Amino acid sequence: MQIAVLIPCYNEEQTVGAVIQDFQKELPEATIYVYDNNSKDRTSEVAAAHGAVVKKEIRQGKGNVVRSMFREIEADCYVMVDGDDTYPAHFVHQLIEPIKNNEANMVIGDRLSNGTYTEENKRPMHNFGNNLVKGCINFLYKSDVKDIMTGYRAFDSLFVKSMPVMSPGFEIETEMTIHALENRLAIKEIPIEYRDRPEGSESKLNTVSDGLKVLGTIFTLFKEYKPMIFFSIWSLIFLFFGLAVGMPVIAEFVWTGYIFKIPSAILAVGLIILSVLSFICGLILDTVAENHKRQYELELNHIYNQRVKGRVRSEF
Repeated sequence: MQIAVLIPCYNEEQTVGAVIQDFQKELPEATIYVYDNNSKDRTSEVAAAHGAVVKKEIRQGKGNVVRSMFREIEADCYVMVDGDDTYPAHFVHQLIEPIKNNEANMVIGDRLSNGTYTEENKRPMHNFGNNLVKGCINFLYKSDVKDIMTGYRAFDSLFVKSMPVMSPGFEIETEMTIHALENRLAIKEIPIEYRDRPEGSESKLNTVSDGLKVLGTIFTLFKEYKPMIFFSIWSLIFLFFGLAVGMPVIAEFVWTGYIFKIPSAILAVGLIILSVLSFICGLILDTVAENHKRQYELELNHIYNQRVKGRVRSEF
């Protein structure tokens, strides 16, 4: 099996060498790729000196890096890990085993279940943000994913070549998880240990701004993947307020035969119209989403057949 280790990096001169060495020791047969995302330090030089294949991504943001990785690299199994030396390399064998056995399309390195992330991470808002994102996605998709935001994952080629990467930044992990849940791709979670960054190494994640972007990604993908539910919620909200404003107007008309609260009547009618329009939008977009799912399944079949043909040719 051809294995590619993908390491997105931005200013990781201090740690990327150790990450490369650790994975070379655990997976000597793998090709290690380091994508330098406009680093201001010697990340590229250190990575090249340690034997990694170094590539550049000029569009800033982890999502842009992952898009280029998935598009450019061909392999049977992909391992994605951050270049900050927070994920122990020896867990990689457990991550790639379900890929080798065709048991999963994506394997998640779960930092949260055993408590090491909470113990090691010294930024309490990060823990709160992880739990908030996890709760939102599990509630919306009726799932039980333990760690949404981990940067340690393994994928098969079917996942990599069929995922349309849209997120430019740190929202990419959330997008991957939602993509797998929505398209019924097989997910498996492996509990791993986590260690905090070494002293002198700084996190590139902004808790507030990047957290808001992640929540925005959840909101957007929920609208796109489940439009009937999304617009039905808005329809019910508009209907509720429309009835709340309109009931006194109707009662007034029943008792007196006249309508004196003209502004309230106009507002109530407008809210009811918005409610109906929202429901109609949900119906139309739900049809579009279902057609997209059918087209996606056909594309998965095409990618799978191409992969099988490639393996048959390689055997001969």
